[in-house]
Amino acid sequence: MIHLENFYNWLNSLFPLMERGGWVMWPIVILSMLALAIILERTWMLLLMSSRIAPSSFLKELMSLLDRGRLEAAVVACRKNDSIMARILLSGLSLHGEPRAVIREALEDAGRRESRELERYLGVLAAIAGVSPLLGLLGTVMGMIEIFNKIALEHIGQFEHLAGGIYVALYTTAAGLIVAIPAYLAFRSFSGLAERKIQEMEDWALELLERLERASPENAEPASETGAGQPS
Repeated sequence: MIHLENFYNWLNSLFPLMERGGWVMWPIVILSMLALAIILERTWMLLLMSSRIAPSSFLKELMSLLDRGRLEAAVVACRKNDSIMARILLSGLSLHGEPRAVIREALEDAGRRESRELERYLGVLAAIAGVSPLLGLLGTVMGMIEIFNKIALEHIGQFEHLAGGIYVALYTTAAGLIVAIPAYLAFRSFSGLAERKIQEMEDWALELLERLERASPENAEPASETGAGQPS
């Protein structure tokens, strides 16, 4: 109950700040909630659910099957696996026997499609990082215009009134920066992580091309054998 009361008091303390900042504070708050949602979703996808991207155990088993010439078993393994890497490799395995250039193009097309999943919402996060401080600056400029307009109309020249008005106007700039800085840091972190994942997928795709070139029917094992074997 104490924690709930503290949270309630914290929420109540925000409303006076929102009122002082004016209507510009509301878009900034909306952008902050959107940024938080994207950060949580990308953390879940790129960090906590990395097995959906390129599961190492599946890839080792798949390469072992290819080394042993068991192409049909490799295709079945890709179809049963629900990872991004499995869908990319399946596009190449399905074209076994075609020229290397054809298989490579299919892998690249599949990689481009699937890589969008890794970069999803990152453009929105970058836009939030750029727009939030601009909104804050807009709120501050509008506040300053209102202050000087009031001074001109009411002939208020005291420093206290001017300083108090500037103090209130700067709320929006501070709010915009508070949203923009974490959003930008998250964007850079997730972009780097996505690039590393994409590079890893490209390496596995090239590995698949090499294994397909080495695979040949005369080297295949009997279909009755079910062991995947250990990777070299």
